[in-house]
Amino acid sequence: MDKHLITAALLGLALAAAPIAGASAAELKVIAGGGMTVPLKELGPQFERSTGHKVDIQFAATPELIKMATSGNPLDLAVVPVDVMKDAGARAKFAPEPPTDIARVGFGVAVKAGAPKPDVSTPDALKQTLLKAQSITFLPESAAGSYVMKVFDRLGIGEAMKAKTRAQKIPGDIPRAVANGDAELGVFLTNVLIAPGVEFAGPFPGDLQQDLVFTGAVASDSKDKAAAKAFLDYLRTPEAMAVLKAKGMRPG
Repeated sequence: MDKHLITAALLGLALAAAPIAGASAAELKVIAGGGMTVPLKELGPQFERSTGHKVDIQFAATPELIKMATSGNPLDLAVVPVDVMKDAGARAKFAPEPPTDIARVGFGVAVKAGAPKPDVSTPDALKQTLLKAQSITFLPESAAGSYVMKVFDRLGIGEAMKAKTRAQKIPGDIPRAVANGDAELGVFLTNVLIAPGVEFAGPFPGDLQQDLVFTGAVASDSKDKAAAKAFLDYLRTPEAMAVLKAKGMRPG
């Protein structure tokens, strides 16, 4: 090969290898669904170490995420339940490209560690378990909570569950309430129910089961689109997928 071509190739490799943050590291403002809290608290710092960028993640439930997306405050990226993107106002705040599915997770029931595990193997068994429980806990003001209430209605026990519900404001409080004895059953996303002090009783049965999908999108007015896209791409790497699986979620 001509030495000039070799020199040019080496220069190209050197430029490609230069860190993204060579000129200036980005400080990304990210909003994310509460169900993504555990994996993103691990993946965010990993991304920071490998790129030099900083990631500031605010976790919230769907109604609050929609408010955040439409508030006009600085925003670079969202990793949120698909329900957020179904809101026209929120969807308009993101780049026109289709959102990227990051992770998905189903629904289930948990009890305090050491307690007898109830039968949730069929729709009728789940119904009877819920009716017999003295109290249940979940996060009603969320996309996941909305689906839980739909399941209650499908089972014909929506009204009966209202008096038993110990509503929480963040996902992490659901297993804590069960572990502390403040609620007999936790009913929510399965990855949230994998926590100290609780044991998983089982998933929603049959066609009552449904995945909640978390999707990612870059904000259309982000000042650091390349860095935001880099974080989005990072969440789909084998390394990130391994973390998602370890935290009870399925990638994509």
